[in-house]
Amino acid sequence: MVESLKEISKYLSPDTRFDLRLCALNHVLHVTANADGRELLLKLPEMLKQLVTFVQDSSAPISKCAAQALVNITGDEAGTSAILIISESSNATENTDEQNVNDLPGQGFSRNLIKICMRIIMDKSSTLADLCCMILSNMTRPFHLVDRVIMIIEQSGYSWDEIVAAFTAKQYNTTGNKLHYLGPVFSNLSQSPHVRRYLMDRDRCVIQRLLPFTEYPESLIRRGGVVGTLKNCTFDTECHEWLLSPEVDLLSYLLLPLAGPEEFDDEDNDKLPINLQYLPETKTREPDPDIRLMLLEALNQLCATKAARKILREKNAYVILRELHKWEKDKNCLLACENVVDILIRTEEEIGLDNLKKVEVPSEYTETFRKIDEDFISNT
Repeated sequence: MVESLKEISKYLSPDTRFDLRLCALNHVLHVTANADGRELLLKLPEMLKQLVTFVQDSSAPISKCAAQALVNITGDEAGTSAILIISESSNATENTDEQNVNDLPGQGFSRNLIKICMRIIMDKSSTLADLCCMILSNMTRPFHLVDRVIMIIEQSGYSWDEIVAAFTAKQYNTTGNKLHYLGPVFSNLSQSPHVRRYLMDRDRCVIQRLLPFTEYPESLIRRGGVVGTLKNCTFDTECHEWLLSPEVDLLSYLLLPLAGPEEFDDEDNDKLPINLQYLPETKTREPDPDIRLMLLEALNQLCATKAARKILREKNAYVILRELHKWEKDKNCLLACENVVDILIRTEEEIGLDNLKKVEVPSEYTETFRKIDEDFISNT
């Protein structure tokens, strides 16, 4: 199989007749559809480089086919690692200034797939923007590779402000590409404290631009990516009070997707954030259990600090969670909901700590608690 792929590689030269090149690329795309085929391709780094080159081809069928193959290849961590190495080695030889990749000496095209994807995504007229968002979503998924990808993105010539502006625009791309997969990209990148510092820069109002997408009905991918980003931001306990302040009002955007059409008495309603008061009978909860779980995990993170717990109680988060618990069928979400409620219903005297993250739980107890959670999920 490797030998046959080497034979096909001969037809991937830019000098090869168009129909033969396209036929060869389609065969490679077919090979990337299964794990064994992708594993074989990793033994042929020159073919991977050819695919990266063809993403930049002027022929739409050629560039699209190459991009689709790279989406499949980067879906595996091994594939992402291989492409990242190629990108980094190319990055070392390419001029990082504003140089056109078509003018690179001896190459004609860049082999830095991350920079290529950034250029395509930011090109409003590109028809490959969504595929390139998928590639970046795949390449930013492995946590241990995130910082290396961030470094190349920051050398791509596009600022974080420009990338956020493209993502949050009503319709940035003019060809119908939606850039929804930039949501998971931000979620993956926000695993890095470096990116979280940018997102929560109090002078930039970045995180505030993402908040409305927690209730974005057109795309589960975008919605989930934004919620994942917000959840990651809650890991920084020093930012909790700011996140819950009127300047950001994060709590409203975490609770609203979890709220249903239930009616509360005036006393309970008045305590709720303003946009959760007197919700209509047509109000529905977030339908995706994975997104509900991330929302609950974000609330759990916010319960780590005494000041944040006080705000959650004052804003009556408990009544939203109480009604969610009655409605919820997913076992993981039920457990996550109970974990938050268990903290909120306790007094601070019972909790006895300003910051729950500073509690050191012995390893033998950690395993016991994990087993209790597993039993709950399997037996509920």
